[in-house]
Amino acid sequence: MPPPAAAPSAPPSLPPQPAAVQPADPFAALLQGRAAGPVLRIADDALIAVTVRRGGALARLGHDHVVAARRIDGHVDPAAGLAALRFRLDEMTVDEAALREEAGLAKQPSADAIAGTRVNMLTKVLEAGRYPLVEVRARRTGDAGALQADITLHGVTRSFAVPVTIEPAPPGLVARGTLTLKQTDFGITPFSVLGGAMAVQDTLEIRFVLPARPAAPDAVR
Repeated sequence: MPPPAAAPSAPPSLPPQPAAVQPADPFAALLQGRAAGPVLRIADDALIAVTVRRGGALARLGHDHVVAARRIDGHVDPAAGLAALRFRLDEMTVDEAALREEAGLAKQPSADAIAGTRVNMLTKVLEAGRYPLVEVRARRTGDAGALQADITLHGVTRSFAVPVTIEPAPPGLVARGTLTLKQTDFGITPFSVLGGAMAVQDTLEIRFVLPARPAAPDAVR
């Protein structure tokens, strides 16, 4: 009687396949000052100025305003054509005299009016306690005179083609440009009183000057 056939041997087990590596977010790394190439840091003399125009039937009784960000945290990777920056809404200034003059706004509001504007802006309009940051992630496009910028404001992100001039400013560079955007695109209701008779226009006029220079080793802002 022939011996019983041997049971078939189990196939050798294969080593587990490594999990697919997800690409790192280059913008998140850039905000921390890390990139493949040399990184520039947004300098302390950077400026983003926003002109807010009055509207409504009683607009003549109100004021236009200039709101500005000067404390801007961000970095630029020139080799990759990437820039990432952010700033806090509650650190923005309201109606600096020099900026009002540059915007062609002659009459300076009183200190009380400026303080009231700031409170209304942060609490009733921008909800800065809930959405404290504005974030911008920009990348170079095929158009040498524009960047594609994703702007996050009030918890909403919108993408814009931003005309920009980038010039060498040894040991770094400086980017300048302007753009307009609408508050309602970000889910913001423009401030108004008296049933809209005194109101803020939806459109915001933005001007920026962003110098970037080499960051000190291990610099942390």
